[in-house]
Amino acid sequence: MWKKEIESVEEMEMLAAEIGRRLRPPDMLTLEGDLGAGKTTFTKALAKAIGVTRTVSSPTFTIVKQYEGDYPFNHLDVYRLANSEEDLGWDELFYGDAISVVEWAQFIQDELPDQRLELVIHHTGPDSRQVECIPKGERFTRICEEIFT
Repeated sequence: MWKKEIESVEEMEMLAAEIGRRLRPPDMLTLEGDLGAGKTTFTKALAKAIGVTRTVSSPTFTIVKQYEGDYPFNHLDVYRLANSEEDLGWDELFYGDAISVVEWAQFIQDELPDQRLELVIHHTGPDSRQVECIPKGERFTRICEEIFT
């Protein structure tokens, strides 16, 4: 696990862009963290790094939003699926031709690919955050090594 202190929105966007430039389908990131910690800010910057030009917004009420960029991009917020057995076609979403970001992934833990990058964002001050990077698989370990060391 790697940790990084983030002191501003701009630093969060730079981290997201660094990660985004290294992703390829069907890569997956999961985002956990406090409300208002910067999950959506991170996701917007990551989407921009992979060529998404549309405005990215939280899919809280729709669960999944899909965008086109250099690669297809799926943004999921599965908070509303807590204690649900609903299958939204996880295989097509997670093993297809898109990069996916899943917020509140703990609610669909059994559906997630074994190979993924988990990010946990914690408030450490009014404008500061700590980002924990937990790679699941060799590819994501290399990405973390490149960015965090």
